[in-house]
Amino acid sequence: MNDLTALLAAAPAGDGIGVLRWVLIVSVVGIVLLAWFLLRGYGDK
Repeated sequence: MNDLTALLAAAPAGDGIGVLRWVLIVSVVGIVLLAWFLLRGYGDK
């Protein structure tokens, strides 16, 4: 988590939209991977 805060702190002030876009992309990918990890066990039953 420290890497993320360092990345956000190092981003230029005018690049807020780009940072927000990357945060959204990473969040969506994380949610998809979490959902796949949680739901893959149901196929075995």
